[in-house]
Amino acid sequence: QVQLVESGGGLVQPGGSLRLSCAASGFTFSSSWMYWVRQAPGKGLEWVSSISTTGIMKSYEDSVKGRFTISRDNAENTLYLQMNSPTSEDAAMYYCAKDKRGDARGQGTQVTVSA
Repeated sequence: QVQLVESGGGLVQPGGSLRLSCAASGFTFSSSWMYWVRQAPGKGLEWVSSISTTGIMKSYEDSVKGRFTISRDNAENTLYLQMNSPTSEDAAMYYCAKDKRGDARGQGTQVTVSA
């Protein structure tokens, strides 16, 4: 069955950096567009970024453009999200997902942004 396991979250200072990872299994990762979505306390799921099967096409939610970078390693079945210069608005549970809405997502990794 599909399994998505996120890691790499934690406490990061504003202006710092953090890299999230997602280990995928149970499906053909290299044939799947992949997504990062997030959920802040008291809010719904929010799409953050998408990446095509080859990694050539990438898209970002406006507030993270220029700060976050999505990437993938199809040989390792792993998805990444490099977070640079996070702000308090980026604090959330981050999920990798097989769909943009986040219906098929992992358990998540928590990102806390605080000085």
